[in-house]
Amino acid sequence: MTNVLLAGANGFLGTHLREALLARGHEVVSLTRSAPRRPDQSAWDPYAGTLDHALVEAADVVVNLAGSPTVGNPHSSTWSAELRRSRVTTTRVLAEAIAASDRRPAFLAGNGISFYGDHRDQGDPVLDEHADSRGDALLTSVAREWQAAAAPAADAGARVCVLRTAPVMDRRSEPLKQLRLLFRAGLGARLGDGRQRMPMISLRDWVGAAVHLAEHESASGAFNLCCVRTPTNAEFTKALAGLLHRPAFVTVPRFALKAGAGQMAPELLGSLNVVPAALLASGYEFHDPDVDAVLRAGLAALD
Repeated sequence: MTNVLLAGANGFLGTHLREALLARGHEVVSLTRSAPRRPDQSAWDPYAGTLDHALVEAADVVVNLAGSPTVGNPHSSTWSAELRRSRVTTTRVLAEAIAASDRRPAFLAGNGISFYGDHRDQGDPVLDEHADSRGDALLTSVAREWQAAAAPAADAGARVCVLRTAPVMDRRSEPLKQLRLLFRAGLGARLGDGRQRMPMISLRDWVGAAVHLAEHESASGAFNLCCVRTPTNAEFTKALAGLLHRPAFVTVPRFALKAGAGQMAPELLGSLNVVPAALLASGYEFHDPDVDAVLRAGLAALD
């Protein structure tokens, strides 16, 4: 049995990870910004540096999934500043608490697959966890600073796993929740030329991978949490339209996406041909290795 301290437990991924950890016999204490309502919750305020350090000392694994939603106004400087601050601050507070502890529990630090930036102009190379990072888009910049905030824990000798998470495809959450509605209405469309690679992962593989990394004491470093074969946008569009039995012949021009998506345009038009090399090497076996399997799992979630 492992004692897990979980930040972000009320979010979509945190809720499902907590359930999976409990089902496997682990003890989970959730950090909450509001008043605790259960014995397994503890209040914290990362912006004030308020945290029960005894919980960190008692934990075997600390997990941080806290952060403001990535869905918001891409033209708002306030939104982008909070996006960065919420991720960097929570990670840094927990990393410093781990570094100051005697036991130095393992740290699963949430992060994003946008860490790598857009590599399309370099011939769309296959990107594993050792790939050179390029680009200066908003989420790339955030992901790099986000990862750097975990350094105090690693420098102190703690086992740190950086979870470079691709979009999790599940009909109960973004982005598939909204895309499903658009495609059902016949508004599904290829983005630009459709050749850009779109990393993604099913919910059950994301949860399975996170549990796997929490339980395997030899696992450390950065991990791409994405399906084994990253599809192009055209392949994704065709697969989703087929599963929903809807046409998808429309193309959204690049100029329109750049104008409408603002700072998030690189996430729609950039290409990341990533592979989960470190996760596979650690022994994790995927349930949903490609776009068809990922979408079938995601669309079946509520059936």
